Amino acid sequence: MLTRKLAMIDIIGSTGCQSNAHVDTSSLNSEDSLRQTSSSQRYCNTVDNSTVSTDATRVAGSHSLSSGDAANRLGSSTSRSAQQHATAPNRPGNYAGGRDGSDDGDGDGDDNASASTGGNDRSNSSSRHWSLSDFDIGRILGKGKFGRAYLAREKNTGFICALKVMFKAELQESKIEKQLRREVEIQTHLRHPHILRLYGYFHDEKRVYLILEYASEGEMYKLLQKQKTFSEPVAAKYIAQMASALEYLHAKHVIHRDIKPENLLLNANGDLKIADFGWSVHAPNSRRRTLCGTLDYLPPEMVEGRDHNASVDLWSLGVLMYEFLVGVPPFEDINSHKATYRRIAKVDLHVPPYVSRHASDLITRLLQYDGADRLPLDEVLKHPWILKHIPNPRAI
Repeated sequence: MLTRKLAMIDIIGSTGCQSNAHVDTSSLNSEDSLRQTSSSQRYCNTVDNSTVSTDATRVAGSHSLSSGDAANRLGSSTSRSAQQHATAPNRPGNYAGGRDGSDDGDGDGDDNASASTGGNDRSNSSSRHWSLSDFDIGRILGKGKFGRAYLAREKNTGFICALKVMFKAELQESKIEKQLRREVEIQTHLRHPHILRLYGYFHDEKRVYLILEYASEGEMYKLLQKQKTFSEPVAAKYIAQMASALEYLHAKHVIHRDIKPENLLLNANGDLKIADFGWSVHAPNSRRRTLCGTLDYLPPEMVEGRDHNASVDLWSLGVLMYEFLVGVPPFEDINSHKATYRRIAKVDLHVPPYVSRHASDLITRLLQYDGADRLPLDEVLKHPWILKHIPNPRAI
């Protein structure tokens, strides 16, 4: 499988992880100097008070949290709005990230947008200030351009999570502090079985730390590389789970804008989790102009510089389904990026004959030039190909 071609910068490193769930608390040594600085004062704001994930329960065993413990330990609320976070000075519990309440320069004008994404998901007003010394840090789970993810265990309860660590200097140098801020604001309000939970965050003088749900089976991309393609029943399961998660996001006026295998994780049950919201945007009333995401997954309206809306995620879902079944993106051209752009703009789609008729139909109905013509997500979940393999797609 060819290396991905990025249309813009890769925002945040992956939290993908390997299947081995052992927490090796002696493995850090000098890795990022985390152990040496773990006793220093840390500042934090946590944001969750729902039940423990299946993976955390499986991995932590007898030390795992009960639902109530999860609410008390990793589960403080975000009753304070995103706008309050945006205007608060940089102090314990608030990472300003260079945020000044103005537009972030990406043309979206949505910097305070996520304040309303939580809706009824918000809980009480209690909060917990975390520090690095609250966690045992284990092996590294994944590396990205702007950070690394580690397996971690909360010392008091044994709760297993992933701790993503990013350096402020690198974020500032690449001018993506505000995009990280927006990612956190959006993801902290999301509660869906196929969206990776962001339990909270904290920061120190040099680093920002995100406390994330642990997905023990790692990146979808690595699994796809290993298996080359997925069978139609397996692909149908993943596409149904994606459609359900995207339907939830769109109901909250969140557009993901960067659906691809690299941004999907798998938990211990083999269920899909959307894991990266670096290019997501809360867009209740306006259309977008920002070119973002991964080239092979860009829709025609983006490559042509036109306005776009939530239908970009429908296009990406079609590209994802094609790649699951065929092993490569549908418009990939090894000759040049421009050739790929041309194929996308022309919707130069060729589905191999070994792909079933119903699967080919769903791919074709998602990969339409005009976003208004793409099959809506509720219809995706009712499509014959989905129902053939997943009789009750909303229950998985």
